Amino acid sequence: MDNSKLLELKSANKQPHEWYEEILQVTSTTSADEGEEALVPELLYTYETTMTGFSAKLTSEQYQMLTDIDGVLHAAPDQVRSLQTTYSPDFLGLELGQTGLWNEKPASDVIIGVVDTGIWPEHISFSDTGLSPVPSRWKGTCEEGTNFSVTNCNKKLIGARYFHKGYEAAYGRIKSTLEFLSARDSRGHGTHTASTAAGTAVPGASFFGMAKGIARGMSFTSRIAAYKACWEGNCVDSDILAAIDQAVADGVDVLSLSLVGDATPYYQDSAIIAALGASQKGVFVAFSAGNSGSLPSTVGNVAPWVMTVAASSLDRGFLGQVKLSNGKTFRGASIYSGNHKKTKQLPLVYKETAGVEKTTEYCLPGSLSPSLVKGKIVLCMRGINDKTEKGFVVKSAGGAGMLLLNTPNYGEELVADPHVLPATLLGASSAKVIKEYLTQYRNLTAAISFHGTTYGARSPKVAAFSSRGPSPVDPHIIKPDITAPGMNILAAWPPMSSITRLSSDKRRSHFNILSGTSMSCPHVSGIAALIKSVHTDWSPAAIKSAIMTTAYTRDNRGHLISDLSASSNTKHATPFEFGSGHINPDKALDPGLVYDITGDDYLHYLCSINYTNTQVTILARRKYSCPSNKGKIAVQPGDLNYPSFAVIFDAAKKGKTTTYTYKRTVTNVGSGKISYKVFLDQPKGVKVSVEPKVLHFTKMGEKQSYKVSFTGTSSRNFCSFGSLIWVSGEYSVRSPIAITWQ
Repeated sequence: MDNSKLLELKSANKQPHEWYEEILQVTSTTSADEGEEALVPELLYTYETTMTGFSAKLTSEQYQMLTDIDGVLHAAPDQVRSLQTTYSPDFLGLELGQTGLWNEKPASDVIIGVVDTGIWPEHISFSDTGLSPVPSRWKGTCEEGTNFSVTNCNKKLIGARYFHKGYEAAYGRIKSTLEFLSARDSRGHGTHTASTAAGTAVPGASFFGMAKGIARGMSFTSRIAAYKACWEGNCVDSDILAAIDQAVADGVDVLSLSLVGDATPYYQDSAIIAALGASQKGVFVAFSAGNSGSLPSTVGNVAPWVMTVAASSLDRGFLGQVKLSNGKTFRGASIYSGNHKKTKQLPLVYKETAGVEKTTEYCLPGSLSPSLVKGKIVLCMRGINDKTEKGFVVKSAGGAGMLLLNTPNYGEELVADPHVLPATLLGASSAKVIKEYLTQYRNLTAAISFHGTTYGARSPKVAAFSSRGPSPVDPHIIKPDITAPGMNILAAWPPMSSITRLSSDKRRSHFNILSGTSMSCPHVSGIAALIKSVHTDWSPAAIKSAIMTTAYTRDNRGHLISDLSASSNTKHATPFEFGSGHINPDKALDPGLVYDITGDDYLHYLCSINYTNTQVTILARRKYSCPSNKGKIAVQPGDLNYPSFAVIFDAAKKGKTTTYTYKRTVTNVGSGKISYKVFLDQPKGVKVSVEPKVLHFTKMGEKQSYKVSFTGTSSRNFCSFGSLIWVSGEYSVRSPIAITWQ
């Protein structure tokens, strides 16, 4: 809705919902045929903090009429989004001691809002022992509902609300057998993500004896506010938008959203519109990149005002080893917790030797023949159905074990799962070799052994499931922005929920190990909270810049970070897989320089990518006209003060030399008097030059600008990558460069 008209109403002491009800009344009476009573529209939510507007349940005809009503800027159908640690703090270098991010000012005044499936409030990870009183600025509350009361909140979990009107409008009443009609979490996802971001330190945590250690969130002294907007696995935008709007009104400092929907233009994406409103009110917003890898241009949540988080591995693993009767051995991953740590040598069966169905190789329910698989190890290809469900299928058919095999699309990604029978996941290269051996050795057998938790693996590596760039919506911004731990992450879990979320699985645990960009996103949210606690005056863009420019691109062996979607470790990840690199918390606390961006800068940027005044008005949430080219405001996409560079060349202009010159402004947040010298890693096919080559600062907070020119002549359709780094002593402020010919 047009915010200026709302201000007029408020001056006349008229409430927004009164105006909205009048509008709905108009659509109701106008859409009724003669002699027929129209369906009465139902107002679901009003939005007043991050955007101005409302959601309602309407007929298609009533929805069409909205766009013709004075004051309505934009109307769109509801969209659905899907949901996408004991050790990761150590891996990230977060340690309690004399120096470092955990040893700065406690982050107990910082509030992290988690929009997810709710929370299990009694979990020990949300204990408030030792915490100071709740910050007085907090305006939120603990909303009562099914099995949830005000007393479930404490000084750690300071707020809990739930939003279900949009879901019920789309899908009907929520099933009480599956969900609590409250902020209580029955699925586990929200509990896991909340504890990853800010869970209290819990000694002796483990998952059936594996991954033992102290479980703590990234910002373990921060407060948590839970906003339940996801039901039975689905999250609709009207509920998400209500959660974001309320969270910002309540006073959160950071928002963490481990969910993703279809990539759409910014002005059509309600959550992204609300995220811009949140950012303009000083709230840092992190989203998952999505779990649709390893295909290109699958990344979601790509707006420049949110941080988009990819997923990568730790150096911790859970070894499940396979030894064949021909003497060959293969390393895999498993968190099988049965009594037997090793199977006997057993016959291997696969495809037609395991069943006669077309789906036999994927071990779908009903596809295996008990007479063929009884007492044997079944080979099951990864894909189509859940990995742990495949184990249930094998076990119910009488199988004694399972080798879960990656297809080439999953590469060497070894996600550990809590299998119900002896089973392990193997990479695509091992899968190929074992299947070849099956054709060579008629009576090939195998034994699976389980070695528990292991450390020291080469890492990080970008997960195959992690969604990739370039952005399908806006190629002028490199997305994702950053990668963080998202594979085999241990965190809190509701003790009443199945560890695999399968109804046939009766196992329960207070902690669970999950993988996904849902797990990497709260790592970044928690680290942003730590930075916010030290740099209270930094904008969301400054925090984002600090995280991006201090990220690293080499693994613990000194090699460039590799991509697990490949069938070997030789394929290096690029900025389209990991953005600026892997998050480096302690470095992000003191980045030296930051690239700051204002709310108006984002609007100017939208104009530069040829959004119309109407489209920018939707995002601005007020009447807005793009500045003309004659004005002082730059109107080319590359001038957004982003901490990375995405440059697009026209491949059709064969032999023609083209130069793009972009401007950037950096703010000194390091030391008073300091100079930085530029270093370039030139992308293939492009000449990069920077002016000036040295930046001199005389005081903190001082700003300096520079220009960078990209000159290219190649006409081939390909991408190349490089970087621009400002260096001064221990400071190294790095921005990735992605060049695309299209």
